[in-house]
Amino acid sequence: MASVTWPQVLAWRMRRQYLEPAADVSAADVARRLAGVQAQVASAAETAVALRRRGPAPGEVPRALLEERTLVKTWAMRGTLHLLPADEAAAYLVLCSAVRNWEKGAWQRTFGATPADLEAIAAAATGALAGGAALTREELTTAVVEETGSRHLAEVLGSGWGTLLKPLAWWGVLCYGPSRGANVTFTSPEEWLPGWKGLPPADEAARTVVHAYLGAHGPATLDQFDTWLMRKGNRKRDVKAWFAAAEDGLAMVEVEGVPMYVQERHRDELLATEPTSSVRLLGGFDQYVLGAGTGATYLIPAEHRGAVSRTGGWISPVVLHEGRVAGVWEDEGGEIAVTAFEDIPADLLEEEKARMRSLLS
Repeated sequence: MASVTWPQVLAWRMRRQYLEPAADVSAADVARRLAGVQAQVASAAETAVALRRRGPAPGEVPRALLEERTLVKTWAMRGTLHLLPADEAAAYLVLCSAVRNWEKGAWQRTFGATPADLEAIAAAATGALAGGAALTREELTTAVVEETGSRHLAEVLGSGWGTLLKPLAWWGVLCYGPSRGANVTFTSPEEWLPGWKGLPPADEAARTVVHAYLGAHGPATLDQFDTWLMRKGNRKRDVKAWFAAAEDGLAMVEVEGVPMYVQERHRDELLATEPTSSVRLLGGFDQYVLGAGTGATYLIPAEHRGAVSRTGGWISPVVLHEGRVAGVWEDEGGEIAVTAFEDIPADLLEEEKARMRSLLS
């Protein structure tokens, strides 16, 4: 089995993720290449897209979401909001829904809802969103409660965390629609997205998602994929079945002695990749970090993980040197303040600061 080093892998990922160099691609192209862009913080998602484009244009993400509808915003991996390519979103939703955490007693006791409640809510929401309706959280809550009579669910259904809305998103019942003032709205992807074909079978979805993940964040093990998808919340037999369904076009390489999957068409390119000496600044919640996970010590030194993965689920903006996380940074009134974990070439760092300032201005 052919072998590569982590410095090679990181350099290859940076190229695949349009970090080295940026590319002449659309917002939807970026989301497709990265296997989604986390969008819990809208500005972070827009920064992630902009820094990967050779000529970033203001407002491109909202335009792709609302006018072109080539992107969709919905709950996906790890139960967090993501921007997904509209024509592949259903595949991600299918694999996310396999976690079925609402069937666990602890979940039901915590949120006061049963699987039967969720099915009733889904049916009511489907009816409320029929015909292309776009409803605020409060309007959707009211419609569902009136239809189901489950008034005990009103508080949790209207929660800002969308606890009960996540399964509905994974079932293809709803996604984010156009905002109404300061309020988000939800609408039916069947009505909102051009070419929506419903949810594909799990094996078809697996081929799309596994190949997309490995194309940006590979080489990887099943365990690393599972961590990215649902923080290891899936049944191991499901993950194995997904990789079996996706095996056509996959190959194996050893990364410093550990066998990992990679797309077969990327294998030779990966083997020929030389380590990088570049410096790059990434915004918060960037997919380069999230795809590997903050527990990946080859990317983030264990002693500095707390500076990257902070309380409240906050993922810091980071400085990359040679593909590794070599520091974090903050925007202090237009000035970028770096906290370095190691020596970073000053000239390259200043170039990156200037580039990031232009994106943030």
